[in-house]
Amino acid sequence: MTSLRGRPVRGTGLSRDVLIATALALLDERSGTGLTMRALASKLNVTPMSLYHHVEDRASLLRALADRVYGEVLEGKDTSSDHLPEVRRVLQRYYEAVARHPQLTLAIFSEPRAFSGVTKEITAHLTALLSALSSTPEIWRDILIDHAHGSGLARVSASGNRKETAVLKSQYSQALDCLLARMAEV
Repeated sequence: MTSLRGRPVRGTGLSRDVLIATALALLDERSGTGLTMRALASKLNVTPMSLYHHVEDRASLLRALADRVYGEVLEGKDTSSDHLPEVRRVLQRYYEAVARHPQLTLAIFSEPRAFSGVTKEITAHLTALLSALSSTPEIWRDILIDHAHGSGLARVSASGNRKETAVLKSQYSQALDCLLARMAEV
């Protein structure tokens, strides 16, 4: 016997938090192309139309996922005048978020409208910090963010292997330090 679909029983309605958590799990499980409104609705045992009470479309859903996953990157901003440690901290946190949910990063790449909210805040924050450290902040921002993306996505290859994951994390930190040192020289 199949389960009933449609409107949940009174008092057990779909919440945005449940929708986001389920969408993130589905994205991690099936990749970016597997995250469709129809697949998400099926996983939640509701009609696809019920999702639109919480998100406008797939791009809006990806923005909500990005806000959830990348939200911690900017927590506890350091407002001291020494910007280099803050740049490093933000990039380390961003790298970890990309490594935890690589499919989200790839999905955002494929849907330009999803680039807003926290992802734009991270970009703006890094640009502001780098403006105080370099005469070419946008170039360094792009280099550093692309390095975080590439290194974070590469960690997928070590999935489940703690030793290899630790090596990749260490290599990312070392390379980041080299890039930041080079930026300071220019």
